[in-house]
Amino acid sequence: MTTMMAFFSEHGTELLYKTWEHFYISLFAMLLGVIVAIPVGIALSRVPRFADKFISFVGILQTIPSLAILAFFIPIVGIGKVPAIIALFVYSLLPILRNTYIGVRDVDPGVIEAGKGMGMSNGQSITKMELPLAMPVIMAGIRLSTVYLIGWAALAAFIGGGGLGDFIFDGLNLYQPSLILAGTIPATILAVIADRSLALLESRLTPNGMKEAA
Repeated sequence: MTTMMAFFSEHGTELLYKTWEHFYISLFAMLLGVIVAIPVGIALSRVPRFADKFISFVGILQTIPSLAILAFFIPIVGIGKVPAIIALFVYSLLPILRNTYIGVRDVDPGVIEAGKGMGMSNGQSITKMELPLAMPVIMAGIRLSTVYLIGWAALAAFIGGGGLGDFIFDGLNLYQPSLILAGTIPATILAVIADRSLALLESRLTPNGMKEAA
């Protein structure tokens, strides 16, 4: 307990700042992923023949080591938070894109036809029927991406992006387990809180009929 109090006395302010920095980097990348991947996933559901090829291409990007992607963007946008956010954005795409495509594609065609029979336009069908019905699948992709990104955000420290990775790598370089734990434990807590928060959001966005069926 005394050791812990001494650590927080020395690093408490920095720990709070790094935790916020870590959260900010992860959140920004995730929001970019949602903004891009959901519309693209909806569009792909209209062209299933092309969709599989495109999703496979995005999947190939996921196989590139994260450090390689970080290094790739350094000559283009320099070091710091921007290349870190771009790299994390690339990694956020596949789960959200794939789940959006699958969720919208698997909506009962009879429901869509009923909507058209009621005079709904294509846009109204997407926003009022297809997206709400696909929401549990889409949110599963967002939750998966968020948890992954919070873990991967630690690598931002390699290129001066900040975050809790600074503690982890300092701990490795200085052989101080306390610093490693100071970076690891808050990141884990952030991931759990983010996942639970998104689960609550999913519950609010899912139509009541689907909740009862589940």
